[in-house]
Amino acid sequence: MELAIDNVGRQYGTAWAVRDISLRCGPELVALIGPNGAGKTTLMRMIATLLEPTTGSITWNGMDTHTHGSQLRHVLGYLPQEFGIYPEFTGRQFLRYLAAMKGLPRDLANRRVDAMLELVNMERAADNRLTTYSGGMKQRIGIAQALLNDPELLIVDEPTAGLDPEERVRFRTLLASLTADRIILLSTHIVGDVEAVAARLVIMKDGRLLTDTTPETLLARAQGRVWTVTVDPATAQHIQQTQLVSAMIQRPGGIYLRIVGEQRPHDAAVVDTPNLEDAYLLATKEAPALA
Repeated sequence: MELAIDNVGRQYGTAWAVRDISLRCGPELVALIGPNGAGKTTLMRMIATLLEPTTGSITWNGMDTHTHGSQLRHVLGYLPQEFGIYPEFTGRQFLRYLAAMKGLPRDLANRRVDAMLELVNMERAADNRLTTYSGGMKQRIGIAQALLNDPELLIVDEPTAGLDPEERVRFRTLLASLTADRIILLSTHIVGDVEAVAARLVIMKDGRLLTDTTPETLLARAQGRVWTVTVDPATAQHIQQTQLVSAMIQRPGGIYLRIVGEQRPHDAAVVDTPNLEDAYLLATKEAPALA
């Protein structure tokens, strides 16, 4: 299976939300990361055939989704940032309704609903109304509905926004378990969500592709360019205003700073091992502004 995106752009009036994006994806988990407003959701919606590209083309196994969108939608699972729920439905009823909408025969639909509820650990709450669910429980129902048709292409857009740390870890673990024999596109602005699960990182900025890389390569670029220092509050404030600070923590001996940059930011600063967030901040800061 292959998803091919060739020179895709989306224009609103005179403004471009996405421009000149080209990617090739096979069975793997691809993390699409970038700041809010980078164009990630617009790109995801175009891939899911919810928006038409203004320029370029998107093909699924060689077929243009503009003319053969039904072939893609048949094997697509999609979890948007926000998905509507029916407050009178229980979790199980909601999934059965969506399975019917996807065209699954009733017997298969019931089996798939039960299997997905088990997969996302929602069997005990399946017969409670959706209005009683926490944010994390709703997200688990969301991924369950996206998987009902056993999709070959799974798109999840900002899936952990608003979740507590435990729910985020559980969700990342679930995604990692689904990577065999399917393409997963995970969009997020939270670097920690992809650090443990993605072997490929696609970074967007200002609607354009900044880099298509791996965590290892991104980390290698940041070697020798991450600094730590503990200073007094006034110095910390000055450094924060003039440097790219990735962490700032109040400690008994002063304020601990983690700084990303080419030059030593303070006489007492020492080089530290970069993490993926450091490397991501460095990559997005160094990139020129894109018109």
